[in-house]
Amino acid sequence: MDIIEKYVQTLMDDSTPEAPVWNIEKIKEGKTSLGWNYIDGCMIKAVMELYSITGEKKYLDFADEFIDIRVSEDGSIAGYNVEELNLDNINAGKTLFELYDLTGKEKYRKAIDLIYSQIGQMPRTREGNFWHKKIYPGQVWLDGLYMCQPFYIEYEKRFNNDTNTDDIYNQFKTVQDRMRNPQNGLYYHCYDSTRQMYWCDKKTGLSQNFWLRATGWYAMALLDTAEKAKDDVRAQQLKDTFLQLITDMLDYQDESGMWYQLVNLGGMERNYLETSGSAIMAYAILKGVRLGFLPSHFGEYGEKAFRGVCDKYLTTTADGKLHLDGICLVAGLGGASKRTGTFDYYMSEPVVKDDAKGVGPFLLAYTEMRRRGAVING
Repeated sequence: MDIIEKYVQTLMDDSTPEAPVWNIEKIKEGKTSLGWNYIDGCMIKAVMELYSITGEKKYLDFADEFIDIRVSEDGSIAGYNVEELNLDNINAGKTLFELYDLTGKEKYRKAIDLIYSQIGQMPRTREGNFWHKKIYPGQVWLDGLYMCQPFYIEYEKRFNNDTNTDDIYNQFKTVQDRMRNPQNGLYYHCYDSTRQMYWCDKKTGLSQNFWLRATGWYAMALLDTAEKAKDDVRAQQLKDTFLQLITDMLDYQDESGMWYQLVNLGGMERNYLETSGSAIMAYAILKGVRLGFLPSHFGEYGEKAFRGVCDKYLTTTADGKLHLDGICLVAGLGGASKRTGTFDYYMSEPVVKDDAKGVGPFLLAYTEMRRRGAVING
């Protein structure tokens, strides 16, 4: 067992389905009940990929136990409420497809249908894109593309004869048209189609900055959706968009291999090399190369990103335990705390260790390194 799998084993050993140690937000809120959220979804998806690459049943058993306890025989899910109309809550549903295939549990199939029912109820912007959440009227966040679209297209492909795939492609096209800065190729974190939010430009509806993790989520959304799509002209457009995004992001890769919290402002005081977004980029590049969506030489940049995260933020404490540091806990726009989207705002959010928003993508990148046969030094 290498150093990273030892790290994963520690996280698994220290967690229960009610109290996973990787969900730092839940820990800070003092919650110990079962829940359904994108954070746990990130981690369980990564554990499933570890099972896929290693064949070690302990990973499948862990993932199955974690999800099984949340899903009742009728397909209802503890902690999940369709009426919240929150795209984040769809993300953990991605794990259900694979678990259904591997275990044959019919309740997982029913839970997939339940989550899909949310998609049909999501409110939309004037352009036809889903709101990020019911509580954020008219707003599109890059994060939401990853939380929803790969689940959406997998359902369409497997269970709905691709009936609504044009809707998926059109939502990506709107984001490309509305949220990409043509001067540098980067994507703004959020777009308010109503132009009413205090954080947006009143002409464009756009937020102010290019947040790394949101850009990473978007890259993963393009990649994972294109992977599941039929090989046609519109799927090729997703691949082309993905290639252009990665190409533009490489202009901002630090010599360490990582990227900064605010991508294009690396020279500014307080801006920092951030783990979760850098790990996402490592995964997206390495998987993109493996699937043939990116030129083969891009793999060097993906490996450099993964090793950069290891070198800077994978640390060992005095008790011999490994930790992954440098993870921005959360960032968004609006809400009860009046998040403004300024430089100072993004620098003000807590930086934590071992949160699944960093650990999950880091482990996904690790599985891609394994698939390449790369030597892992930790």
